[in-house]
Amino acid sequence: MLNTIEKTLEMIVPDGKEKERLDVYLTNHLPTITRARIKRLIDDGKITVNGHVTKAGYIIRPGEHIVILFPAYEPINVEAEDIPLNIVYEDEHLIVVNKAAGMVVHPAFANLRGTLVNALLAHCRSLSSVGGEKRPGLVHRLDKDTSGILVVAKDDVTHLALSRQLSEHKMEREYHAIIWGHPKQKSGRIEAPLLRNPKDRLRMMIHPDGKHAITHYQLLETLPLTSYVQLNLETGRTHQIRVHMASIGHPVFSDATYGGRSKQLAGLNHSQTQYAIQLLKQFPRQMLHARTLAFIHPATRELTRFQVPLPDDMQQLLAILRTD
Repeated sequence: MLNTIEKTLEMIVPDGKEKERLDVYLTNHLPTITRARIKRLIDDGKITVNGHVTKAGYIIRPGEHIVILFPAYEPINVEAEDIPLNIVYEDEHLIVVNKAAGMVVHPAFANLRGTLVNALLAHCRSLSSVGGEKRPGLVHRLDKDTSGILVVAKDDVTHLALSRQLSEHKMEREYHAIIWGHPKQKSGRIEAPLLRNPKDRLRMMIHPDGKHAITHYQLLETLPLTSYVQLNLETGRTHQIRVHMASIGHPVFSDATYGGRSKQLAGLNHSQTQYAIQLLKQFPRQMLHARTLAFIHPATRELTRFQVPLPDDMQQLLAILRTD
């Protein structure tokens, strides 16, 4: 079952914080809660500043005391489904899962069944309610075609503690990817704000009005037409790695959304083109994997680190590239 007890979260706006709308500030500091849900909580009087109910557009200032009351969880229509899970670790507070590529993380309009959340509801007796009715337990997410590790909270206290680590950049997240081309620098830092594309809500774009985003990359191996890289996130925006790598001319291999497929064939000679086409046919999903996750366990206060191996398809592609 899901949690049915109201939970309270208190926050103090830190010194030096620039003026910002209340709803924007909370969305940035609670990345697993949508701005729409934050606004509903404000409109329902569940969020106060210095003891007073206010509006979403209220401009917060350093030192102000924000209190959020998360109401009791309401029954939802998301069905529990007996779907196998690759569980890396589990205790009474949280569960760490290695998600397969192709699995959607949470239900949405086009995917109400077969998601990670459907599987979790069948596996766990309880999940946190902080993320909302269709995202119970989800502290962070992975794209459908990105494989790898993520943590799920079983209770609200654990969820809020992990969300705080995430927003304060204290959670270590390391990805591995195969990208197009060969970066000139063996390592680099990409800082570019990300905004949802107003012309296509399924895509993100770099825009000065977007959310602050930083990605670090490290070249691990130079391969034919491609490179194998390690990526570390300071922030965790939607599609962050995919957009950032595409912005420097090295999109993730086979990423159709951000130029990682047919667009990369331009400029190749005939043999290179045929070689690349065969690889793209054989490996149709973006070659991106969440490999390592580390955080302070909210209950034990100990540093906890988990690492999962590359999935079979990425290992197979690397083997082919190394042979050639």
